[in-house]
Amino acid sequence: MTIKTDNRHLYLQVIDRIKEDIENGTYVEKEKLPSEFELSKKLGVSRATLREALRILEEENVIIRRHGVGTFINSKPLFTSGIEQLNSVTQMIEQANMQPGTIFLSSQVNSPSEDDVKRFKCRASDDIFLLERVRTANGKPVVYCLDKIPRHILPASFVHEQESLFELLDEEAGRYISYAVTHIEPIGYHEKISPILECDPETALLCLKQMHFDENDQPVLYSLNYFRADQFSFHVVRKRL
Repeated sequence: MTIKTDNRHLYLQVIDRIKEDIENGTYVEKEKLPSEFELSKKLGVSRATLREALRILEEENVIIRRHGVGTFINSKPLFTSGIEQLNSVTQMIEQANMQPGTIFLSSQVNSPSEDDVKRFKCRASDDIFLLERVRTANGKPVVYCLDKIPRHILPASFVHEQESLFELLDEEAGRYISYAVTHIEPIGYHEKISPILECDPETALLCLKQMHFDENDQPVLYSLNYFRADQFSFHVVRKRL
């Protein structure tokens, strides 16, 4: 069955057709697509048209192309969140009806770097607590986390096994996180983090660099969270002023 049924550019029709085939189960997650020759013949379009459609589908993370191997259907994100909505990683996993977990990697107390002094508006003599963890969903690693907190903010009752730093700061330190300033950086394969998150070489990461503030506009938590891009999808609502 060909797709020459409307007046739009053919590559747009190819994109819609492949997406429809994914939705109706013709192609399933991680399945390899037919070769370009077979697929272009099936759809009744040129290979140039097909390649343009596949290029756009790859940009949209619908497919993934592995050099010398073939083209595969990408996994759908398990977790979606509006970037304007400040949720902890624990909350995001729970909202997907999955069980959050934590793998503790390391912790240490350091003197603040120059950037830390600026971020937290602290003194060079203040201690900064650094926590390195992997967050899991139903036992599978999905987020690599580096968190920094001024040592004096942490309650004496703090233990590494606590899942949510948001809840810890709110319930035990009396510091309710009100908002965060976030920078998003897409990155490719990371030689340390990607293996920890059990990523394929082609799986990208999304790094969220976030400075969290309490209700009094005081900085209390700086986080570097590396999300598997095939598991998490972030969106934002933009309004015209």
